[in-house]
Amino acid sequence: MFEYYDKDKMLVPIKIWTESIDDIEESCLEQAINLANLPFAHDHIALMPDTHTGKGMPIGGVIACKNTVIPNAVGVDIGCGMAFVQTDIPVSILRDTVTGSGELIKVIVGNILRTIPVGFSHYGKPQTSAVLDKAQSEIERYNADSELLKFIEQGYYSVGSLGGGNHFIEIQEDESGMACIMLHSGSRMFGNMIGQYFNKIAHEMNDKYFSTVSSEYNLPFLPVDTDEGQRYLNWMKLAMDFAFENREVMLEKVKHIFTEQVEKYTGITSNYSDEINCHHNYAALENHYGENVWVHRKGAIHAAEGEVAIIPGSMGSNSYIVRGMGKAESFLTSSHGAGRNYSRTGAKEKFSVESVMVDLRQRNVVLGKTSKKDVAEECRFAYKDIDVVMKNQSDLTTPIKKLFTVGVVKG
Repeated sequence: MFEYYDKDKMLVPIKIWTESIDDIEESCLEQAINLANLPFAHDHIALMPDTHTGKGMPIGGVIACKNTVIPNAVGVDIGCGMAFVQTDIPVSILRDTVTGSGELIKVIVGNILRTIPVGFSHYGKPQTSAVLDKAQSEIERYNADSELLKFIEQGYYSVGSLGGGNHFIEIQEDESGMACIMLHSGSRMFGNMIGQYFNKIAHEMNDKYFSTVSSEYNLPFLPVDTDEGQRYLNWMKLAMDFAFENREVMLEKVKHIFTEQVEKYTGITSNYSDEINCHHNYAALENHYGENVWVHRKGAIHAAEGEVAIIPGSMGSNSYIVRGMGKAESFLTSSHGAGRNYSRTGAKEKFSVESVMVDLRQRNVVLGKTSKKDVAEECRFAYKDIDVVMKNQSDLTTPIKKLFTVGVVKG
């Protein structure tokens, strides 16, 4: 970690977990400097080793704010995060068991793809959601934002669905040869609409009250002691709960498919353990450096001392289960993944579909995807080396399990 601080340009320093300033895009550094000039920024800004340019705030960025929340510092996929579970089934069984439709791992991946909606798809009928049922029973908390109410109803069709982009469901292999399940998803369109809605309100409020924060930063804020700030916090918490439930439901569906197919073709019953479910896009009230502040983690995970969390790699590379080390300077945070080296457009221009598919075959990875034309967007070459990222944050987390992709479902 090193500190970047130009006192003539910044109100607070930036602490960066990369090897050097050259490892950060110019646009990413500009966004971090904008954060460092916010009058309510507390102590310093933190950039994780997977950091890259986002909308308004860098992905892999952390800012602690005094009495203030910034919708764009949470992002539009509110509550996006990871889920994981360990199985007691050797991966060799998944590869060596041959069915009428090919290897068992291919059957499992195919069944997941057919069962769980991916991309823009959703379920044809409402699904069960305890989170949305509770919101309906407390609807007076949300009535002031009538434009968003319809998304509560629409959420019933999305709970337990994957989405697109960098979201995935993977069957993985740990270092002892056992199969694991990992997935990455968030609050779907529900959180997206909430984020956009309150970002617009924040812009309008900042313009109205002649905020000293430049609108060019794209970091409009809401004081938490205002009605608008409290309403955002209510909706953000609802989206976080929905995202958590979405992953929980999806993981149960994948476990059911895995159990059913393994038992059908081998007669072996699957058992599960060590389940994890954690966010990496959110804001939370925490105490740091003697003050209660709103810590915004955008593409970053909470890594308190002893806390177990998930850091995925990219499609066809390594992922990690880690234990946090509680580093104060990172606001008890670590990276949420590998971080992009290329934009989605840049990756498609740089890497052909054929080269990506060849790489996956050479690495013995089974891909489940309805259309391959955009597969380069999420290939491992589009991302930073996860092992370099892990090395750069060796003071933030300790790896306790290393995993490799066996089969992957993408939107």
